Amino acid sequence: MKLIVLGGNKVIRVIKKELTDMKKILLVDDEKGIISIMKNYFEMSGYLVYIAYNGTEALQQIEYQPDIILLDINMPDIDGLTVCQRIREHISCPILFLTARIEISDKINGFRAGADDYVVKPFDLNELGARVEAHLRREDRKREHSIVRFFGDMVIDYSKRQITIKDSIATLSKKEFDIVELLSTNSGQVFNRERIYDLVWGLEGDGTSDTIMEHIRNIRAKFSALSLHSYIETIWGVGYKWNG
Repeated sequence: MKLIVLGGNKVIRVIKKELTDMKKILLVDDEKGIISIMKNYFEMSGYLVYIAYNGTEALQQIEYQPDIILLDINMPDIDGLTVCQRIREHISCPILFLTARIEISDKINGFRAGADDYVVKPFDLNELGARVEAHLRREDRKREHSIVRFFGDMVIDYSKRQITIKDSIATLSKKEFDIVELLSTNSGQVFNRERIYDLVWGLEGDGTSDTIMEHIRNIRAKFSALSLHSYIETIWGVGYKWNG
C-alpha cells in the first residue's frame, strides 16, 4: 500500500477506502509453509489476505466476505469438501481447490461440492495468480454479500435474518432474532435485561425488561428443539451472554 501523508481523520478515511477497494482472498491450508508463500505473493499483488489452517478456522473467516477462496482438501478436523459444501450454502464467491489429489473422481467430487476450479500441487505461483484473476474477472455478477457466522452446528445469516441448526431452520420472531443478533455479534459480553430491552426495543418500547425473560425462554425452547447446546448463557444476578 502506498504511503499517504494527510492530516488526522483524512488518513483514516483514505486508508479505509483503499482497504475497501482491495480484493479479499481467503487461503486455507494446514501446511503453514504453503500458506506463508501464498500470503506473501498475494499481499504483494495487492490483495487483502485472510488465512486459516483448518476447516473450523475457515468457516469462522467467512464473516469477512472473501471475494475468492483457495481451499485445501486434506485438512484436520473438517475436510475441504465438507467446508466447501457448507460455504456454498451461504455464499457464491469462487472456490479453488488446492490439493495433491489428481484422480478424476476426486476432481468430480470437488466440483460437485461446489468448487469452481481445481489446482494440483505443486503449482506455479504466477499461474495460480492468473487463475485467481481470471475467476475474479468472470465474477462480474452483482452478488449479495451475506453476513454469515458459524457457531458449531448453528449458522446465522444476518442479511437474510435466518438461523439454521443442523440444516433445520429455527423460526424466530423479529424481536427474538434481534436479541440473538445482539448477543451473538457481541460474543462474551454480558447484557442485563434493561440493556437488552433498550437496545432492541428502543424508543418504540412501551413494556418492561421482564419481557426479555419471556423472549429468552422462547428462543431457548426453539434452539433446544434442534440442538442440545445452550447458546444463551445466564450469568446469575447479572444478565445474559452468547455461548457459541
